[in-house]
Amino acid sequence: MASPFNILSNPQALPARPVPPPDAHPRPDWLRVKFFGGQRYQDLKRIMRTLELHTVCESARCPNMGECWEHGTATFMILGDICTRACGFCAVPSGKPVGPPDEDEPFRVAEAVAKMGLRYAVVTSVNRDDQRDGGAHVFARTIEEIRRRVPGCKVEVLIPDFRGDWDALAVVLAARPDVLNHNTETVPRLYRQVRKGAAYERSLELLRRSKEAHPEVPTKTGLMLGLGEEKDEVRATMQELAAQGTDILTLGQYLQPTRNHLPVIRYVHPNEFSEYKFLGEAMGFKHVEAGPLVRSSYHAFDQAESAQK
Repeated sequence: MASPFNILSNPQALPARPVPPPDAHPRPDWLRVKFFGGQRYQDLKRIMRTLELHTVCESARCPNMGECWEHGTATFMILGDICTRACGFCAVPSGKPVGPPDEDEPFRVAEAVAKMGLRYAVVTSVNRDDQRDGGAHVFARTIEEIRRRVPGCKVEVLIPDFRGDWDALAVVLAARPDVLNHNTETVPRLYRQVRKGAAYERSLELLRRSKEAHPEVPTKTGLMLGLGEEKDEVRATMQELAAQGTDILTLGQYLQPTRNHLPVIRYVHPNEFSEYKFLGEAMGFKHVEAGPLVRSSYHAFDQAESAQK
């Protein structure tokens, strides 16, 4: 389905935008983050370390980590902590993982969910392109173990693209997650520098196939802003995501995790995020979470509730 907003007939042919050096812009006041480090935060951190689990909250240096942890929520990162890709925006260490995935990891995640008393768990992973199924079976077993240990807990999965292995996607969907999330991350023109090893059309197809296979399972995706995209590109990408039947969209500000990662081209004002939220709702998304500090799993429970109404 062609997008009425899609002015990018050949995104790769557009000239590259100038890229300023790191720290070219001072961080605005609306990006100040309050630090939370209370007892709940310390308890959750202790549980993670005791069970030898990883969280994307820590690995990706999420600005909302303190707030979410203090409220007893976290995003579990399975399949280890070494990613086989080296995306220009991501702080998760990249390289060649040592050995196969830990088959006991689903049990430990379920135990952590039980100890934390969660009613909503988010499970994501590094890319494991070294594995035949990309680790899809570990996702499925993690969903199953959480449900077995904590029957009332809903499970959202934030999955990689599995290099277009749709059999692997089917393995995850067969475990019936409550939300199927796959982040698009950026506009098509910037894929080559932002998402090495990924393909924009592949991500669209994953979202479309997920919705076609299990229409009752809400699908979700997210975009980072501030990497050099133009407003028309954001609108066009949003329209294409909506055309795949995607239910939930998140939009947040990209923040450079280290000086070795892609720089911030601009800080997007909260008013602009509000405009995207209004536009997304008009396009047909059931829920749009948009703001400078929004991340894929921020207010995930509320997003899922809205999508299922």
